[in-house]
Amino acid sequence: MKNEKLIHALGNCINHCNYCADACLDEENVKMMVSCIRTDRVCAEVCSTLNQLLAMNFGDVDDLVRYCAKICEACADECSQHEAQHCQDCAEACRKCAAECRAFLA
Repeated sequence: MKNEKLIHALGNCINHCNYCADACLDEENVKMMVSCIRTDRVCAEVCSTLNQLLAMNFGDVDDLVRYCAKICEACADECSQHEAQHCQDCAEACRKCAAECRAFLA
Protein backbone atom coordinates (compact mmCIF):
# COMPACT_ATOMS: atom_id res chain seq x y z
CA MET A 1 0.00 0.00 0.00
CA LYS A 2 1.20 3.47 -0.81
CA ASN A 3 2.19 5.47 2.27
CA GLU A 4 2.44 2.25 4.29
CA LYS A 5 5.34 3.37 6.52
CA LEU A 6 3.61 6.62 7.47
CA ILE A 7 0.26 4.89 8.01
CA HIS A 8 1.95 2.37 10.32
CA ALA A 9 3.73 5.15 12.27
CA LEU A 10 0.46 7.07 12.57
CA GLY A 11 -1.37 4.03 13.94
CA ASN A 12 1.39 3.38 16.45
CA CYS A 13 1.34 7.03 17.53
CA ILE A 14 -2.46 7.03 17.88
CA ASN A 15 -2.32 3.91 20.07
CA HIS A 16 0.46 5.27 22.29
CA CYS A 17 -1.21 8.68 22.67
CA ASN A 18 -4.56 7.15 23.62
CA TYR A 19 -2.92 4.76 26.07
CA CYS A 20 -0.80 7.54 27.56
CA ALA A 21 -3.76 9.88 28.04
CA ASP A 22 -5.71 7.11 29.77
CA ALA A 23 -2.75 6.06 31.93
CA CYS A 24 -2.13 9.68 32.93
CA LEU A 25 -5.61 9.73 34.46
CA ASP A 26 -4.42 7.05 36.89
CA GLU A 27 -1.38 9.04 38.00
CA GLU A 28 -1.36 10.21 41.62
CA ASN A 29 -1.15 13.91 40.71
CA VAL A 30 -3.54 14.15 37.75
CA LYS A 31 -3.42 17.94 37.78
CA MET A 32 0.25 17.73 36.86
CA MET A 33 -0.70 15.58 33.84
CA VAL A 34 -3.41 17.83 32.34
CA SER A 35 -1.20 19.26 29.60
CA CYS A 36 0.08 15.78 28.74
CA ILE A 37 -3.45 14.40 28.50
CA ARG A 38 -4.65 17.26 26.30
CA THR A 39 -1.63 17.06 24.01
CA ASP A 40 -2.02 13.27 23.73
CA ARG A 41 -5.66 13.66 22.73
CA VAL A 42 -4.93 16.32 20.10
CA CYS A 43 -2.04 14.33 18.69
CA ALA A 44 -4.17 11.19 18.42
CA GLU A 45 -6.92 13.12 16.62
CA VAL A 46 -4.57 14.77 14.11
CA CYS A 47 -2.81 11.47 13.42
CA SER A 48 -6.15 9.72 13.04
CA THR A 49 -7.38 12.28 10.51
CA LEU A 50 -4.20 12.04 8.48
CA ASN A 51 -4.29 8.24 8.70
CA GLN A 52 -7.80 8.17 7.24
CA LEU A 53 -6.95 10.54 4.39
CA LEU A 54 -3.85 8.56 3.46
CA ALA A 55 -5.82 5.31 3.51
CA MET A 56 -8.25 6.88 1.01
CA ASN A 57 -5.32 7.88 -1.23
CA PHE A 58 -6.30 11.53 -0.98
CA GLY A 59 -3.50 13.48 -2.61
CA ASP A 60 -3.50 16.98 -1.15
CA VAL A 61 -2.26 16.25 2.37
CA ASP A 62 1.11 17.99 2.60
CA ASP A 63 -0.11 20.80 4.88
CA LEU A 64 -1.75 18.29 7.22
CA VAL A 65 1.41 16.16 7.21
CA ARG A 66 3.44 19.23 8.22
CA TYR A 67 0.98 20.02 11.02
CA CYS A 68 1.00 16.39 12.13
CA ALA A 69 4.81 16.45 12.40
CA LYS A 70 4.56 19.66 14.44
CA ILE A 71 1.94 18.29 16.85
CA CYS A 72 3.80 14.98 17.19
CA GLU A 73 6.96 16.87 18.17
CA ALA A 74 4.97 18.96 20.68
CA CYS A 75 3.47 15.80 22.16
CA ALA A 76 6.90 14.15 22.34
CA ASP A 77 8.31 17.22 24.10
CA GLU A 78 5.45 17.23 26.62
CA CYS A 79 5.53 13.49 27.31
CA SER A 80 9.31 13.39 27.66
CA GLN A 81 9.02 15.73 30.67
CA HIS A 82 7.30 12.98 32.68
CA GLU A 83 9.02 9.96 34.21
CA ALA A 84 6.15 7.51 33.69
CA GLN A 85 7.04 4.75 31.23
CA HIS A 86 3.82 5.28 29.27
CA CYS A 87 4.86 8.92 28.72
CA GLN A 88 8.37 7.91 27.63
CA ASP A 89 6.96 5.29 25.23
CA CYS A 90 4.52 7.84 23.83
CA ALA A 91 7.29 10.39 23.30
CA GLU A 92 9.27 7.81 21.31
CA ALA A 93 6.25 6.89 19.15
CA CYS A 94 5.54 10.57 18.50
CA ARG A 95 9.13 11.26 17.47
CA LYS A 96 9.09 8.30 15.07
CA CYS A 97 5.80 9.51 13.61
CA ALA A 98 7.16 13.03 13.14
CA ALA A 99 10.21 11.57 11.38
CA GLU A 100 7.96 9.56 9.04
CA CYS A 101 5.96 12.72 8.31
CA ARG A 102 9.16 14.54 7.35
CA ALA A 103 10.28 11.58 5.20
CA PHE A 104 6.90 11.62 3.43
CA LEU A 105 7.40 15.29 2.56
CA ALA A 106 11.00 14.85 1.36
